[in-house]
Amino acid sequence: MRAFLAVSEHLHFREAASALRMSQPALSGAVAALEDALGTQLLERTTRKVLLTPAGERVARRAAAVMAELDRLEEEAAAERGPLGGPLRFGVIPTVAPYLLPTVLPDLRREFPLMELAVREEQTAHCVAELIGGRIDVAVLALPVTTPGLVELPLYEEDFLLAAPSGYEVDEPLARDALGDFEMLLLNEGHCLRDQALEVCREAGARAAAATYATSLTTLVQLVAGGLGVTLLPESAIPAEGGREGMNVRRFRDPAPHRSIGLVHRSTSPRAPEFELLAKVVRDAVRSRGWSVRVAS
Repeated sequence: MRAFLAVSEHLHFREAASALRMSQPALSGAVAALEDALGTQLLERTTRKVLLTPAGERVARRAAAVMAELDRLEEEAAAERGPLGGPLRFGVIPTVAPYLLPTVLPDLRREFPLMELAVREEQTAHCVAELIGGRIDVAVLALPVTTPGLVELPLYEEDFLLAAPSGYEVDEPLARDALGDFEMLLLNEGHCLRDQALEVCREAGARAAAATYATSLTTLVQLVAGGLGVTLLPESAIPAEGGREGMNVRRFRDPAPHRSIGLVHRSTSPRAPEFELLAKVVRDAVRSRGWSVRVAS
């Protein structure tokens, strides 16, 4: 049923299989098994696309409700094992995952020994879709998230710093309007950090590089160190990314550009009290490691 719902959402077997992290033959077999069990054809398969039959459209509506109730049943059963016991499907955006996970995972293992954690690193839009669809339970995202039906638990707020090639003359602290002298390197579309950097560019009158994009912050700093332009790095990334040879990092004058990071879950989740506890453990871990961020109270 979950395989069929993924196909009905994507109308493409390869994309549905990727979303569920299963092979395409296994997905096709699962859908065929559901059609055999129900005794009706749910999908119309052509050489170029997939369509729902009238029966498929009706089954998709009912199946979505069934799976939502099944997810709630699993969450309620997990809650009986104790705080955050059992499976927890945890989403996190790529500009947070490499820096936050090494900080918080030891604390999570210690505080919640019965937790069965499954981590999914995805861009914001995909994390939100997975949350709404019940395929993950909670996610760490940049706030705000405007999608209805989601609850935000703020974790911390962090400043952006400017990373520039070492040959660039950059004063510190840096005025935002000084960005107009540089070409800004950005992440690919879909990264919320790209949108935040573009907003800073618009405010400062800076220009974005027309043809140079990267899929990760690590690649961005390599491009900066190579002299292709400047970029913005969040404070949490500085210990790992800020010491590259050929690159300098400079702070902005107050008020510095910044972003807020938080834990997000469905408003209907029966595990909401557990997610409050999860957020507290994450905040405490960040605070105890001495991060230069403003931890939420």
